Order: sequence, then structure tokens, then C-alpha cells
Amino acid sequence: MINTAELDPQIPMSELLERYPGAQRALFRRYHIGGCSSCGFRPDETLAGVCTRNENLNIDEVIEHILASDAADRELQIEPRDLADRLAAGENVHLLDVRTREEFDAVKLPGAHFFTQEFMQETLGQWSRDDLVVVYGHQGARSMDAAAYFQGHGFARVKSLRGGIDAWSMEVDSTLPRYHLE
Repeated sequence: MINTAELDPQIPMSELLERYPGAQRALFRRYHIGGCSSCGFRPDETLAGVCTRNENLNIDEVIEHILASDAADRELQIEPRDLADRLAAGENVHLLDVRTREEFDAVKLPGAHFFTQEFMQETLGQWSRDDLVVVYGHQGARSMDAAAYFQGHGFARVKSLRGGIDAWSMEVDSTLPRYHLE
């Protein structure tokens, strides 16, 4: 059982999303909250207020779902240092970069594949479902969705690089240039 007391129902949504980055994805997936302008919320609105406004959802149930989703997100991630250690040890790791072509061309992890629709078809059709596949983006948000997609297609050892290439450049290889998207 998840301890729902660790999350105050009066938390502003901006703080909730800072503490639990996958909360918006979790709310949208189960309750259709926060994915578009018609079901959105304000940053200063509280979680309790969002629940009340959306058919008076049970706040404890919503908190439990957010916390369970956060735990699942953490299980789907790999730390930059852990990935670096595995690569240095020669472990067979497939790296998939889900950023834009411009980002990929500017900076990438050695051996990474640029993710396209065509490459996705190749991956689904030819890669072993038991190999370690690590998906990364700029800061880790897009890669979570892609990793969940591959997990849903039977990849047993798929991970999202926590913090993306940005975290890698801060924690593993400071020679990789960092950048900010506008």
C-alpha cells in the first residue's frame, strides 16, 4: 500500500509537477486531466481543486495513482553513471536518441541511433526483446514515453536515461556541450 500522506492535497500543481514530473502524464492517462486546453489546469491551482473541478474525484485515489505512477517511472529509468559503467564494461546496450535531427547532429552519445519511424520498425522487427535498450532525449521527458512504448511492445529491459543527455553531460562527460531549447 502506498503512503498517500506524503503528498498534501493542497499542493499547487506547479510544485506537484516539479516533485513528480510524470504526474501530468499519469493524470491524463487515467482521468483525462492536463493533456489539452479543455482539461488543463493552472500552475497555482491545488491538486484538491483540480480533483473537485473534475467530477469530484477521490483525492486519496488520485494521490495513490500519482505516487504509483511515479514509482513505475523511476523503475523505468537508468542513472547516467549506471549506464556509463555498463558501457565501460562492454555490456551490449542499444542507445536510441529521440531528440530532433538538429539536436542529434549537434551532440549525441557514442553509438546512439537516431530514432525515426523507419528505425522504429527495424527495432520492433529485428532487435531482441531481451537486450538492454536505453532511450534518451534532452532532459528525459520524451524518452519516458518512448521507453514505455517499447515496454508495451515486449522489450523486457528497456530504460529511459534519467535526465537525458543533459544529465549525462553534467554527471558523466562534461566535454559534451549542454544546450537549452527555446
